[in-house]
Amino acid sequence: MVSVKEKIAYGLGDTASNIVFQTVMLFLTFFYTDIYGISPAFVGTMFLAVRIIDAVTDPIMGAIADRTQSKYGKFRPYLLWFALPFGLISVLAFTTPDFGEEGKMIYAFLTYTLLMLVYTAINIPYCALGAVLTADPKERVSVQSYRFVFAMLGGLMVTALTLPLVEFFGQGDRAKGYQLTIMAMSALGVLMFLACFYGTKERINPPKEAVSQSYMDNFRQLWKNDQWRVLALVALCLMSGYVLRTTLAIYYVKYYLEMPDSITLFITLGMLGSMVGCVIAQPLAKRYCKVKLYIGIQILAAVLCASSYFVAADNVTLAIALYVVWNLVFNTGTPLLWAKMADTVDYGQWRTGIRTTGMVYSSIIFFIKMGIAVGGALGGWLLAGIGYQADVTQTEETKAGLLLAFSLYPAIGSLIVAVVMGAYKLNTQKVDEITLELKRAAE
Repeated sequence: MVSVKEKIAYGLGDTASNIVFQTVMLFLTFFYTDIYGISPAFVGTMFLAVRIIDAVTDPIMGAIADRTQSKYGKFRPYLLWFALPFGLISVLAFTTPDFGEEGKMIYAFLTYTLLMLVYTAINIPYCALGAVLTADPKERVSVQSYRFVFAMLGGLMVTALTLPLVEFFGQGDRAKGYQLTIMAMSALGVLMFLACFYGTKERINPPKEAVSQSYMDNFRQLWKNDQWRVLALVALCLMSGYVLRTTLAIYYVKYYLEMPDSITLFITLGMLGSMVGCVIAQPLAKRYCKVKLYIGIQILAAVLCASSYFVAADNVTLAIALYVVWNLVFNTGTPLLWAKMADTVDYGQWRTGIRTTGMVYSSIIFFIKMGIAVGGALGGWLLAGIGYQADVTQTEETKAGLLLAFSLYPAIGSLIVAVVMGAYKLNTQKVDEITLELKRAAE
């Protein structure tokens, strides 16, 4: 059993990660277009290019972590080594030197690339750490539930505090406000990463042959894992729709609902819904098959997402309610997905005799980041395509395009995920069988 104290310590690592992750998803596009003055078309293209570069490094980082030998373990030391660089580069990404139009683009590209690379260096090992805290499939859901409740706490800090702190620190200078706000949040994030490092323990060690194999051998073993391939495609489609919707949420409130003063309320209530979803994931997983439950969650999330299309701009209460409930339903599936990744690690070891925890997590995160790249790029391109202009009253055609992009397009991603999950066969019974056989083999 993993103690509650250790689960909380592990969760604090994702609180720290989400201080930047949620800021990037919710505010970075808006920051670049409306604060730093970069065109939305360039922002969309930059997101795609940087995330592709970043995503390629994920499997490499996973393979490096799998081969790491230290007195702290394989995955924990990276929390110690990269906490401070992660905080410093986060501040640089939200700094706005006046370099002229071309210089701004170059600066944004370089700092955003560095931010994503250092995020990879700390987040890949952190995610893999969750698979070696315990071998119990039920405990894994509990660990991931704690993790994502604390992840959503990080997101809640971002949604509730970012804009008020920008106003407080900036005193009318929004660029300065963003910089100082991220500086304060990053300092807190560094402390949380260190708490995660000191408060957790690695308990599962891979067979020695996994370390002795070459990188290419590990990649070949990974490809043989058909359930990993299912989760990889799920991650791509899932995050494409999710990031598109969350990226456009600020624009939806400011320009479609025409309530710019309610942006913080809107996204904060959405984050609270996400937290509730993470909390109820564990009791639902105990009662229902995780695979069938996840498929049902995605279908319901698609229906709720698409329903926003039919909400009039003056029906603010219903618009907020739908967004909150959508976040609740969608993020009920988040701990389930990450618990499935750990099950997939066991499945790969059961089939091949090779345990490559870091490789499995990093390669699925590769597809998560590709989904983030696609979703972020679509957000920028769609804004440019519908004629969006920063800080002006939008035309009716632009508002109609914004509503479509915020509601119907993201729903498609959840529907595709529901279909793809039909090929996932690691249900509760199968996972229990694999866990028992691995335990016997280790004795």
